[in-house]
Amino acid sequence: MKQVQRGFTLIELVMVIVILGVLAAVAIPRFVDLRGDAAAAATQGVAGALSSASAINFGARSINAANTATFAVAATAAGCTAVRDNMQDMPAGYTVTGTAPACEVQNTATGRTATFRALVIP
Repeated sequence: MKQVQRGFTLIELVMVIVILGVLAAVAIPRFVDLRGDAAAAATQGVAGALSSASAINFGARSINAANTATFAVAATAAGCTAVRDNMQDMPAGYTVTGTAPACEVQNTATGRTATFRALVIP
């Protein structure tokens, strides 16, 4: 009479555990340093917000100079900080440096930096 096999053999179970261990050893380092990626993405987000704020202000000021903030003269270091100072709800922990229109945002906690273009009106 033919015997029906039920379940897995010990060798099959050990091989599955070994394969899962190898996959875990390869995959875990890819997910361990997500904090650095998150800090870089946050810094790039702030740079994007500053760039958008200066572009919106530039467009609005081009149409009607009375309703917008006057940013510092272009090609000065004050141009970058003026964009930061006139942005509402600027997140804490970021510094803005550079000479307009090329400005740089730095996350003071992590040291990550991102660049943005500031459109300033003389």
